[in-house]
Amino acid sequence: MRILFVCHANLCRSPIAERLLRLAIGTRPGLAEVGVTAASAGTHARAETAMHPLAAEALWEMGADTGGFATRRVHAGMLARADLVLTAAREQRAACVTLAPDSLRRTFTLRQFARLTGEVDAARVHAAEPARRLGVLVDEVHRTRGGAQPVPAEEDDVPDPVGRPAADMYACATLIQASLHPMLCLLADAPGAHTLATPPHPR
Repeated sequence: MRILFVCHANLCRSPIAERLLRLAIGTRPGLAEVGVTAASAGTHARAETAMHPLAAEALWEMGADTGGFATRRVHAGMLARADLVLTAAREQRAACVTLAPDSLRRTFTLRQFARLTGEVDAARVHAAEPARRLGVLVDEVHRTRGGAQPVPAEEDDVPDPVGRPAADMYACATLIQASLHPMLCLLADAPGAHTLATPPHPR
């Protein structure tokens, strides 16, 4: 089951999400059995560029691996292969759906998906075999989307920290971390038992 994170340039928000999810899969019991893989891309990325140095610094402080990363521009084939597409903001969500209209039912902003995950039937997700849980969760969130209470649009976005101080990049990383948490709790064996690593040096 493939999760694709998408932001504007694939320099900070989507790489942070990708590497934090990989960290959780590699360090938390139960998540590896789900069989999820994480990747990232950008709607306006310049291919083969290094991650933003402040993003790499934030990931290092959180215990995540930053090696071997290179930016990629998202394309329709990438979206077609993804089982779940999570974007940093609404404009990337719109761009992805325009590129691959069939991806609409499985494309959300990261914060939107986290918010809607809190409204699904957790028992239905946990009843599924580990390898099927992500698919069940995506179906449940998609079903919930139409009847969910609306929120201010900006509450579904992860603000772009490029050009801001290091503290803002770290705040972006912790927001992404918190947004991944509801999904990880439902995918793991024990509800609420698995979280991402706690940063050793909170700002």
